[in-house]
Amino acid sequence: MNGSMGALERAAAEDLGFSAGLERKLLAGIESGLIRDVHAVLVSRRGKLVLEHYREAPDESWGMPLGTVAFDAGTLHDLRSVTKSVVGLLYGIALDRGLVPPPEAPLLAQFPEYPDLAADPARAGLTIDHALTMTLGLEWDEYRSYADPLNSEIAMENAPDRYRFVLAQPVLHAPGTRWVYSGGATALVGAVIERGTGLRIEDFARDALFAPLGILDFEWMSGRDGVASPASGLRLRPGDLLRIGQMVLDNGFAGGRQIVSRDWIEKSCARVVPTDDGLGYGRFWFTDAAFVPAFGEVRPWVAGFGNGGQRLWLMPDAELACVIFSGNYNAPDAWVSPTRIWREIVLANLQTI
Repeated sequence: MNGSMGALERAAAEDLGFSAGLERKLLAGIESGLIRDVHAVLVSRRGKLVLEHYREAPDESWGMPLGTVAFDAGTLHDLRSVTKSVVGLLYGIALDRGLVPPPEAPLLAQFPEYPDLAADPARAGLTIDHALTMTLGLEWDEYRSYADPLNSEIAMENAPDRYRFVLAQPVLHAPGTRWVYSGGATALVGAVIERGTGLRIEDFARDALFAPLGILDFEWMSGRDGVASPASGLRLRPGDLLRIGQMVLDNGFAGGRQIVSRDWIEKSCARVVPTDDGLGYGRFWFTDAAFVPAFGEVRPWVAGFGNGGQRLWLMPDAELACVIFSGNYNAPDAWVSPTRIWREIVLANLQTI
């Protein structure tokens, strides 16, 4: 793969426990209309690529139309909020290196320019971990369309000071008691990383995560203030996102070295709090379980989710990773097609351990 550390090793899906015709079944789902707006699907098991499918379709980059794109292994694609999961890994690397305070550290102490907010007793208990787990207890609304300026993430991007905007939101709940989806929480963690490392987040990512994995080609979109968006701005090639997923499956180890500590991978992927739609949430990773015929029972998964149907699914017990890039941006049903691919194409066809 041009721009990465060699092509991903391939294997026949049947040789790694899948029933015959895995790609044919994916194509049948697409042709039937049950799976829509897919741009790329990659599946690996035990580090070997067993499915790689690309399509031609309209796309955009952070809302800017790109026209019709013929997707292939070298095409960059928006991760949208899968970016958050990558930022969680970056915080872990910085933590391992002693460059950032630990999760239990007071959050407002990292933003000394806001003494008025730090003096508010209702905010005094906020920690970095409350941002990592999206349990800040502050008012935040990302359920509006991202085309709506009242969407909290868009309002943050338009604010004169993004960090004050997030931290000054009304306190609705005690910290740590309720999960609320928040790109603002990720923005705060991104700032902690930048302040601790002395680098822009994209530069720290290049040096600490991407280069060790052989990821040489990426983009990180910035807001009008020039700050790269930790919530949604990263663009990667599909195989490179799969490499990140494989590193997580391998407990932070890749290329002969420990890139992220095993301890941080375990803490990141462990369920901390329930979400409002029945899933679990760790530290910028969603968690749940799904039935797998090969095991005859449900097995846990972790995933990064992004607007439009972007997915990085990981099932450690099955040594399974799946990347899905899609173009159903801002649609309320964008979750349907990637979920069908994961459950009905990938997991349903894993027949043997």
